[in-house]
Amino acid sequence: MRAALRSVSSSDVDDLAGWRPATGVFAIPIRLMIGPADAPGEESFDLTVCSALWLGQQVEDTPVFDPRHYLVVGEFHWPTVRRYLEWRVERCVGATWEAVARQLSRFAFWEFEDYS
Repeated sequence: MRAALRSVSSSDVDDLAGWRPATGVFAIPIRLMIGPADAPGEESFDLTVCSALWLGQQVEDTPVFDPRHYLVVGEFHWPTVRRYLEWRVERCVGATWEAVARQLSRFAFWEFEDYS
């Protein structure tokens, strides 16, 4: 079973392709809707795309910053970010959807992560 990226959105940015950060210090939430490539359905996976400058600022402000589910970029260039996300999703393969979703959850917060 393979993962397929169905859609990408942000609660903070309506047009990711047209968005340009005001400064080099930025962090925006991204929601990926991903499902099995050969079946209907999708689940949400969340991450934050941030600049290296923003990450540096967090480390200055906080003695320890645990950057799980963050994608750090030198600059925001949506086509590059989108291609990376597509590549990362497409390489997740497993015998079951749960196995695939667990791989995806290594880089984006799965809506059912830690669900029991």
